[in-house]
Amino acid sequence: MRLLGNLIFFIFGGFVIFFGYVLGGIVLCLTIIGIPFGFQCFKLAGGVLAPFGREVRAIRQPDSTLSIILNIIWIILPGIELAIMHLALALLFGITIIGIPVAKQHLKLLPLALLPFGRQMVDMETGRTYP
Repeated sequence: MRLLGNLIFFIFGGFVIFFGYVLGGIVLCLTIIGIPFGFQCFKLAGGVLAPFGREVRAIRQPDSTLSIILNIIWIILPGIELAIMHLALALLFGITIIGIPVAKQHLKLLPLALLPFGRQMVDMETGRTYP
């Protein structure tokens, strides 16, 4: 069921978001200052690639000053736009009964898109973490 859900998610818009995150991550990694933000884009790309069967967990509260500053910069630059994009797609897919599982996945990715520093994707069956 996870495979089918991930395939449907990827076909109905997931591939566009995936390539956007990968392209953004590559561009951000070209600069030294953008490398931490590029890694977060790659983390989001992995989450969008196969969101069914995974969940977003807070690995720690952003207790360090660096995490707080990076999350604030993330919110100001791409975070709000990414969160709005996931929310709009969730509303769009939530209109139909068939699209509700896809909408739930977009809502699951919303906190990760808004505050990625200090969060990670975890496989619900094996407990394997994705960076």
